[in-house]
Amino acid sequence: LNRVTSLFARRSFNIESLAVGTTENPAISRMTITMAGDQERVRQMTRQLYKLPDVLMVRHLNPVDHFSRELVFIKVSANAANRTQVLQIVDIFRGHIIDVSPETITIELSGKEDKIEALQALLEPYGILELVRTGTIAIERGQQVMNVTGSDHPSANDHQEVSDETDLQNR
Repeated sequence: LNRVTSLFARRSFNIESLAVGTTENPAISRMTITMAGDQERVRQMTRQLYKLPDVLMVRHLNPVDHFSRELVFIKVSANAANRTQVLQIVDIFRGHIIDVSPETITIELSGKEDKIEALQALLEPYGILELVRTGTIAIERGQQVMNVTGSDHPSANDHQEVSDETDLQNR
């Protein structure tokens, strides 16, 4: 993780979103990175990422061929006077209530960035007390899979120790 983020910093690329987690293979972690840039900048970063010793695969995901989502938890003030309005807003966005107290409601929502930002904007007048948000995660549509033991990576067979798999999205 440190090597990847350091590479972005050294090359003056801005990471807009970063999510890291395990995969179907517990020996492999997957990083989903969202960055701004044209195709040439994405190609340049892809070449640089492949130079890192533990990077097994870099895949550019275009907006048409994948699903992507973020997750947010929002704790909002919701007393007896405004609780109904807050619940109606959450329902419109198909959010889930994960905790309720006499003065607060905690909401869970997954979706595209604009959906999360729209919910946040509507809840701000009620008083957002706490907000935590993940980076974007993504997966390709259909039967296409990221297979680190396949031919997608030019030197996949050269790596004895498996540790990182990287998605690269651009806006």
